[in-house]
Amino acid sequence: MPSGEWSFAAVQDVLAAAVPDQEMVVCGGTRRTFAEVAERTRSLAAFLVARGLGLRRERSELERWECGQDTVALVLHNGPEYLEAMLGAFRARAVPFNVNQHYRTSELGTLLDDLDVRAVVYHRAYGPLIGAACDTAGVVLVEVDDGSGVAPLPGSTNFEEAASTPVTGPLPGASPDDLYLVCTGGTTGRPKAVQWRQGDIYISGMAGREGATAESVAASAAANGGRPWYAAPPLMHAAAQWTAFSGLHQGAAVVLHDDSRPFEARRILRLAERERVALMSIVGDAYARPIVDELRRRPYDLSSLNVLATGGAATGEHHKEALLELLPHVTVVDGYGASETGGMAFGARSRESRSEGFAPGAGATVVAADRTRFVEPGDDEIGWTARRGRVPLGYLGDRERTEATFPLVQGERVAIPGDRAQRLADGRIRILGRDAMVVNTGGEKVYVEEVEAVVRRHPDVADALVVGRPSERLGSEVVAVVAARDGTTVDGRVIREYVAAEVARFKAPRAVAVCKRVERHANGKPDYRWAREVASSAPDVTGPG
Repeated sequence: MPSGEWSFAAVQDVLAAAVPDQEMVVCGGTRRTFAEVAERTRSLAAFLVARGLGLRRERSELERWECGQDTVALVLHNGPEYLEAMLGAFRARAVPFNVNQHYRTSELGTLLDDLDVRAVVYHRAYGPLIGAACDTAGVVLVEVDDGSGVAPLPGSTNFEEAASTPVTGPLPGASPDDLYLVCTGGTTGRPKAVQWRQGDIYISGMAGREGATAESVAASAAANGGRPWYAAPPLMHAAAQWTAFSGLHQGAAVVLHDDSRPFEARRILRLAERERVALMSIVGDAYARPIVDELRRRPYDLSSLNVLATGGAATGEHHKEALLELLPHVTVVDGYGASETGGMAFGARSRESRSEGFAPGAGATVVAADRTRFVEPGDDEIGWTARRGRVPLGYLGDRERTEATFPLVQGERVAIPGDRAQRLADGRIRILGRDAMVVNTGGEKVYVEEVEAVVRRHPDVADALVVGRPSERLGSEVVAVVAARDGTTVDGRVIREYVAAEVARFKAPRAVAVCKRVERHANGKPDYRWAREVASSAPDVTGPG
């Protein structure tokens, strides 16, 4: 283990000692300080340890795709308990993991079985789902009273009781080798559990610095305290966790809202206004579009807001420009990363400054299409985005995928999340899109995100996804699935011509399906599985010939 590395529990202990009275988490009517959260998470750790949870085998004894710690499922919507459950599990040397609370019974059951779950922390409303999805005998259950009126599962312990457990002895010594686990891939197929060492993800995705000392961590917290960060997406989404922990690790209070209710831009902006947040994170167009619309409806005092960070899904250029027009004092930071890489490239723009592509962060690079070498700046080759240096160990229980996604390139292990990219002459990275989202039509490759961005710019379009469907003549053809803005109608042929006026005609959709709304997952990411089903019967808009 390299010297100077940190576990999350060790960072939190430094923060609780350095800034005990600074607010750490704000949600609804709950406000807790760093000292209060430290005390509660130590008690929660004592509760878990007393029930036999923790470390089974040290990291040094395991393969990269193996886990030697007990797992704790978090079936929770946003709330202070989400962060406290994570930190309490980390202190016990157990591994919490995110669960999409919108899963069906079979999906949840498969996930809990795959990860050999030993404990579940859940909001009461999800109790019936959990009870139907798995056999809870022998599983430690901790329930959060959410006011739903749903009875807790048999044998459950109330979260407040668990978080008040007396700490009568020393807790396990957490290690930077302990795991941080994030489940991903539920939008495209069977979820994958990405395994990070805490010492690595602290640097790669949570604002940690190489060689950080207790003194530097404490000094940063003292300097940055009182500038709240608002993670607007659900905490079951990795990007929201990274926003939250990046803020916490710098001494900022993390602001949360109850995401069990449907997304509402007015509620998001009112909270940002009330709490005087300095940074807010959102997920692509699914959040940007309604926020822009709401800002145009009425003014909000967002003078405290310095940074609006967007990531996790594409954000259209026209929406970024609109945000800068409406919030001229704000810097919009467009982040690129994946659960397999952490935050690896960023593009910042303000009214005074903007640039093309993404500026690579530490370790961000592009590897050749055949994965044998690193691409030099200015090379026109379309390769793969990659991260070198601090990367995940692998996928839990999956050696084949681990070796495919984290291969050796020129003797160095890297993470390749699957996005095509080019390295620009100035070293910046131009992201072209997920390789699985490329439509090969008549021998031409079409990156769907490029076409989606154009379709969404049409004034009558509220949202859009682009996919491919089989074509007897072309092999595959481009299809747009769109939702119209309120009070408007969308003509598929008009959409095709609109796109063809901005990009090569072969990229324009040959069929357009108009729906009441475009389906997205709870984290704002596109539901391409749904879009492909809709696209299968979309009417042709190419006209005669």
